[in-house]
Amino acid sequence: MGETVLQVSGLHRRYGTVRAVDDVSFTLARGGSLGIVGESGSGKTTTARIVVGLESADAGQVRMRGVERTGRVRGRTARLARARDVQMVFQDPFLSLDPRLSVAAGLRETLRLHFPGADHTRRIAELLDQVGLGARTHDALPRQLSGGQRQRVAIARALAVEPAVLVLDEAVAALDVSVQAQILNLLADIRAETGVGYLFITHDLGVVRCVTDDVIVMRQGRIVEEGSTAQVLAQPQHPYTRLLLESVPRPGWDPHAITAARRALDPAPAHPDRTTRQSTAHH
Repeated sequence: MGETVLQVSGLHRRYGTVRAVDDVSFTLARGGSLGIVGESGSGKTTTARIVVGLESADAGQVRMRGVERTGRVRGRTARLARARDVQMVFQDPFLSLDPRLSVAAGLRETLRLHFPGADHTRRIAELLDQVGLGARTHDALPRQLSGGQRQRVAIARALAVEPAVLVLDEAVAALDVSVQAQILNLLADIRAETGVGYLFITHDLGVVRCVTDDVIVMRQGRIVEEGSTAQVLAQPQHPYTRLLLESVPRPGWDPHAITAARRALDPAPAHPDRTTRQSTAHH
């Protein structure tokens, strides 16, 4: 087990009477990959937004590399410091990429903000190569790129500030299956090369199986199961985890049995897991 780069302790977040996040705690080691799994309304995205500072917790603590980073930060210096700790890649990168800026110009803007006074030409080339784009997309605008290429640009921009943690919120959910596999392989390579830690927010157990070392399962704002990914997926202990696994379509799959199993779980009101907008702020 390496150095702990992210420590989350006792997070709570309410929306009115609804407990969106209820006493959530976990850690992430340098170079580790942790999945947070659950259906819509489970609280997984709210948890991620608290970690990156897009939401504030009612209680609890987020520590990055030993420094408390709970809640929103004030002041340019503090915002930049937090951004160098953690970056977020959203499901739809088109919403977070400036449509007026070419790929290179967008990367240069990020690099100038965090590393002023340097010539960033070489670093831009390195980032494009790192995400498998290269010079051919240097001057392209976001609208001229495919969905997979845009996601690669979003990953490059997040990596530009050399964060300790990359939060990926359903980052491959909108991509074709073949492109998903390419991006997941790319992320595995980047983790091995850089030692960045991943926090994967997803409902897709296939993604979890491919790219995470450990997983926590959330339901109704609480963690109901956690452990190594291999163990949790092979021998799930909680009925909800078993339901998620049984809900994956496969030969002989019986949707009626899944519906019955879902009804057997305690009914619960839907929780607001996602806001109606994705912040395009990049700290």
